[in-house]
Amino acid sequence: MIQTRITDLFGIEKPIIQGGLMWIARAELTAAVANAGGMGFMTALTFPDPEDLRGEIRKCRQMTDKPFGINLTFLPTLTPPDYPGYIRVCIEEGIAFIETAGRNPEPYMEQIKSAGIKVLHKCTSVRHALKAQKVGCDAIGIDGFEAAGHPGEDDVTSLVLVPRTRDAVDLPLVASGGFADGRGLAAALVLGADAVNMGSRFVATREAPVHENVKNALLDHSELDTRLIMRTLRNTERVIANPAADKVLEIEAKPGETKIEDIVPYVAGRVGKEMLEQGDMAAGTLSAGQCMGLIRDIPGVEELLERIVAEAEKAVREKFAKSLRFSG
Repeated sequence: MIQTRITDLFGIEKPIIQGGLMWIARAELTAAVANAGGMGFMTALTFPDPEDLRGEIRKCRQMTDKPFGINLTFLPTLTPPDYPGYIRVCIEEGIAFIETAGRNPEPYMEQIKSAGIKVLHKCTSVRHALKAQKVGCDAIGIDGFEAAGHPGEDDVTSLVLVPRTRDAVDLPLVASGGFADGRGLAAALVLGADAVNMGSRFVATREAPVHENVKNALLDHSELDTRLIMRTLRNTERVIANPAADKVLEIEAKPGETKIEDIVPYVAGRVGKEMLEQGDMAAGTLSAGQCMGLIRDIPGVEELLERIVAEAEKAVREKFAKSLRFSG
């Protein structure tokens, strides 16, 4: 067993987090992670309104008696979702942990914290981590540039960003971006993190509610097979290399002419949802991290977590005890 400040905070057995995955982090996957000793977060915005989220929370509770939480991603939009309503449902349903992402969670912190809910905020830079600590978050998730989805605009990899953040903040720290096996967990702990967050790796599991074509795509691609789109819009997203990503890059290649309405048909949420359900890997863009090169099978969640912890323990004991040479 590897115990850290994150396992203590969440009351879990393994320092492995399944963060918010739009359309994917539903009861089936989150409960499987919880039952395997990790921490899962269901994604609130997967559900069209707060009452639908309530139903999924209750479904998840029927599948596990272990801790799990809810992800709230604050999107830059003219018509924001009913965030207070989602938070109210979390409070009424006794959710103890919320993972926030996207924009600064400060406008919602009073509502969340007044109910005693612990907040893990996902950041992409040291300055954002410092702000999250200042506004009262209980833990920090830090996304390196290898991560799927939106890794920020600073292009700093986990190898540097994790120890830099560890030096800057006092809170428990979750490392994200490039982690898919036990060696990554061991490295993250040595760099100063208290746990790892995995996204792409959890999509390639038996319990993930997506089409088999999606899982096989993660299995068949490597660390070289991602693309960075929407850089011209200062909303960079790392996605799997496919025709939709190429089309977005083609649109962006025209200086000063990129319009969000031209890109939406390829990256909008509903397009991604249909792709995950139907398995048409050319229909739209799909978030994917550079850890794809480390994804070599599609195991069950319990098997995966057991393997990662065992690999991490082996890496520390054997590498540090036998492979390294110290003098003096």
